[in-house]
Formats: sequence, C-alpha cells, structure tokens
Amino acid sequence: MVSTLRQAQDTASSTSKGGAMKILLVGAGGVGAAFAAIAARRDFFSQIVVADYDLARAQRAAAVDERFLSAEVDASSADAVAALVNEHGSTHVMNAVDPRFVMSIFDGAFAAGADYLDMAMSLSRPHPEAPYSKAGVKLGDEQFAKAGEWESAGRLALCGIGVEPGLSDVFARYAADHLFNEIDELGTRDGANLTVEGHDFAPSFSIWTTIEECLNPPVVWERDRGWFTTEPFSEPETFDFPEGIGPVECVNVEHEEVLLMPRWVEAKRVTFKYGLGDEVIGVLKTLHKLGLDKTEKVRVPGGVVSPRDVVAACLPDPATLGDRMRGKTCAGLHVTGTGKDGRPRSTYLYHVVDNEWSMREYGHQCVVWQTAINPVVALELLARGVWGGAGVFGPEAFDAVPFLGLLGEYGAPSGQREQ
Repeated sequence: MVSTLRQAQDTASSTSKGGAMKILLVGAGGVGAAFAAIAARRDFFSQIVVADYDLARAQRAAAVDERFLSAEVDASSADAVAALVNEHGSTHVMNAVDPRFVMSIFDGAFAAGADYLDMAMSLSRPHPEAPYSKAGVKLGDEQFAKAGEWESAGRLALCGIGVEPGLSDVFARYAADHLFNEIDELGTRDGANLTVEGHDFAPSFSIWTTIEECLNPPVVWERDRGWFTTEPFSEPETFDFPEGIGPVECVNVEHEEVLLMPRWVEAKRVTFKYGLGDEVIGVLKTLHKLGLDKTEKVRVPGGVVSPRDVVAACLPDPATLGDRMRGKTCAGLHVTGTGKDGRPRSTYLYHVVDNEWSMREYGHQCVVWQTAINPVVALELLARGVWGGAGVFGPEAFDAVPFLGLLGEYGAPSGQREQ
C-alpha cells in the first residue's frame, strides 16, 4: 500500500498541476454550497460542475464564480453520475450528499474513470443476532471491498475527508508521526455551544445523517478485540472543549474514524464521542420509539413516504440557520499514550470555528463550513501532487503536515492543547 501511494504521488505530480483539475460536485445543500464558496477563492482547478436533484439550488451554489457550471442529477443513479462526468470531462467527483447515495456516486465515478472523494462512507448494517456487541456490515465495508479494483485501475477514492471524519483522521496521522511513540487511545471528541434563536429544536447538520449515526450501534476498536459495538449513547463522559465552549457531555456514536484510523495508525483503542446534550438524545430516543427514524417507506393517505424523510422535511434546513446561530463548534482528537520523550502524554488536537466569523467571511454557518473546507484542502493537495494514490484510502494514509499547513493558509488553523 505504501509503494502504491508513492508511485501514484510521483505520477500525480506530473499530471495534475496547472489547474487541469475538473471537479463534479454532487450535492448543493449546506455543505455543497459552502464547498463552492470556499473553492471559489482558490485557483487549483479549471472547472467545477455543481450538480443537484434541485437544479435551482445547484444554480445558486454555482453563481459564486465564472468557473462554475450547474447541472441536474439523480444521485441514486451511478449511470447518471457517470454520464455527467463524461459530459464535462471531470477528473474528480466530490460527493456532498447524504451517505445513502455513497455507493451510486462511488460506482459512477469509477465507471467514468474519475477519482472520488466523500465526507461520509457507505452505510452500515447492524449484526442480525447481536447488534450491541458484534459489528455487522461496517461503515465503508462496501467501498473497501472494491479497493483492489480502484488500485488496478490506477484510480483514487479518498473517503471520509470532511471534518469528522476527515480532519480528525489527519490529526491521528500527525500525532503518530510527530507527537507520540506509542498511542493508547485515539478518541475523537466533538462538541459545541451553539444555539439557534427562534427554534426549540433545530439541528445544525443534516438530521437524516444525525439519526443514522446516533441511533446505530456505536463501534469501538481495540487492538485485542478488533471492532465491536455498544449500546447507543453509551460511556458518557464530560469533555472540556477549548476556546470558551467548556464542558460538554459526550457519548459513543457510530462514526467513520473508528473504522478508518486502525487501518493506518497504530493504537490500542479508537473511539468516537459526540457532545449531543440531553435534549437531542431525548428527541432521538423518541423518534426511535415512534419508528420515525426508519428509512423504509410506509403507506399513508396520499402516498408512500419514508418516516425519516418526513422528519427531515419538517425541520428547518440547517443551511438556512446561520443568521440565527450563536456560538462555536469544535472538532478534535484526544490522543493519549507515550510521547516522543518517553513520558506519558495527553494531547487534544482541535479545530474551532465561530459561527459569527464563518457567516461574516463566507455567508455559511460554522458546522457546514467546517465540514466543507477539508475536502477543498485535500483536492488542492491532490492537484499539486502532494497527495495521491491508487486504491481506497482514508485521510490518515497521507502526510498530515502539508494538509495542516494549507488549512492555516486558508485562514482556519488548527490548535493543540496539552491536557
């Protein structure tokens, strides 16, 4: 795998420079629109086609720059994605829609000979007999099953390159290479102090995705056990987040980091805990009890609908909440183990975004903006030939230093706190 990375990086450095990159961005929702606004300020690409099932939404996102085009697409159709790639000569496909569409976009990119990036991986399915102790089909399993095909074709699929997963995985690589001799735990910890004026309950990110990751059995990885699951919202702990956010109770949640980090970074344990708060946990439990978290369609007067889609339609679009949001969001990785000096070490690597800043500078609320900036940085590193490869990879497979340096150049530097 390492040799494949190096060989592909050598190839990429000679073929991807000079603005030759053409990107198909699938999804013009909150994250997709923020991606477009961030990328518009950079010059590493020659064209971005913004595609969405809602053409008007794609047109609004594409209006930020003359290098952007808009198109309509059915993200559930690999053929439709491949056709758009071929029509516009796209070299890279950026997936910015719900994870239920991962495999159709992933397969469409491959069929058309394009490289691929996403911010969430293929969906999991709980173990049929022991969902809260044994892992069933894990996040990303369907994509990793096709890694050999991507490698043989000389194509790259860079998966989980949002903020979490994404930047948290970059932190894991950085910690292993530069801060620790031995890692006891890689613990992703996400928290915020955000409020939304005028709403009793208004998630700052896709409720469809929030339900998926919070109600599925959380996965933990341990060196001696491999991957195993626990009950939703298990192992609560209070984590003190930096830059004024303060203590937030965090619980186990299913997330890609736990499925990605152990593949490339040596550690004894890998976890993901999310600072949800009692109110959000209570709402999610109620939705589950009522069956409103289900994705299978049910017949109702007037048609057939998915209960989860109904919930999403009844809540405000997170992308529209920015002017009523207050506070900060923090994504980070708490690493414990033995430092380079041989002594015990506990370090939190983190990234904080203030909603007031992201709205003022970009016009997008902080949670979607923080998610969107990381794939833009990754694409620029691919265009420069700094990152590259053939196969299916997570962010921790690559050198973290260029990524963190470029993130700082974008005006969004990360932080480090010794615990």
